[in-house]
Amino acid sequence: VTGASFVVFNGALKSSSGFLAKSSIVEDGLMVQITRETMESLRQALRDRKDFKITCGKVDAEDAKEYVDICWVENEETTNKG
Repeated sequence: VTGASFVVFNGALKSSSGFLAKSSIVEDGLMVQITRETMESLRQALRDRKDFKITCGKVDAEDAKEYVDICWVENEETTNKG
């Protein structure tokens, strides 16, 4: 679990890169590089207020992968306070 002050979604990752997605720490935030298709799915999930999971790592890797979970919460007032 990583806490971050901001998240950047970059939809320029090429399918030919061999990665499903990449995540990296940038200053005090998180940058997630995803394909154009995943970006379109993410946008639709945000519009529909649906949870969304991004799997990061190499396409052919079978070992542990990283995940970026976007989750909607019921009580937004206490989220990220302070």
